[in-house]
Amino acid sequence: MAHLPPTPGQTVGPFFGYALPFPLDSELVPTGTPGAIRLHGDVIDGSGSAVPDAILELWQADADGTVPQRPGSLRRDGWTFTGWGRASTDDAGHYSFTTLRPGATEPGRAPFFLVTVFGRGVMNRLFTRAYLPEDTDGLADDPLLSSVPPERRGTLIASAEPAGYRFDVVLQGEAETVFLRYPGH
Repeated sequence: MAHLPPTPGQTVGPFFGYALPFPLDSELVPTGTPGAIRLHGDVIDGSGSAVPDAILELWQADADGTVPQRPGSLRRDGWTFTGWGRASTDDAGHYSFTTLRPGATEPGRAPFFLVTVFGRGVMNRLFTRAYLPEDTDGLADDPLLSSVPPERRGTLIASAEPAGYRFDVVLQGEAETVFLRYPGH
């Protein structure tokens, strides 16, 4: 019996327009909602080029730090905050969400967005966090952030802007974003 060489697993995607995206997918709250902010950035590959066909999912707590448990993410009703959204990158590798600033899920912890990245060449989805920069005490005390080498922590902290935050995802290379692994993943 001949032995066949191993072959790579199936990569994520391609993504087709008939299934993704869906209406208002990147708007966790409607534009103009009091307290609405913008989380946006670029997805960049190992050679420094934009990734024009990635999809990012955003999971987050509400402004009080409560993780929403309500249905309705795929059919937005204009007022129910579910804490979940999905955004595709454009031809320049840029994504954008309209959402609320998350609160800390535990006292003394820094607020963050959980970001999941899907894209070509990615064998499995990637998980990371985008911490908000304002709570320096929470950032210093966060157990996950403290477990990351000091020189890499900056890849997990978004930059504040007047209308929200910028968080770039670098898939490989010197400035690679820190990606997380969860038990069972």
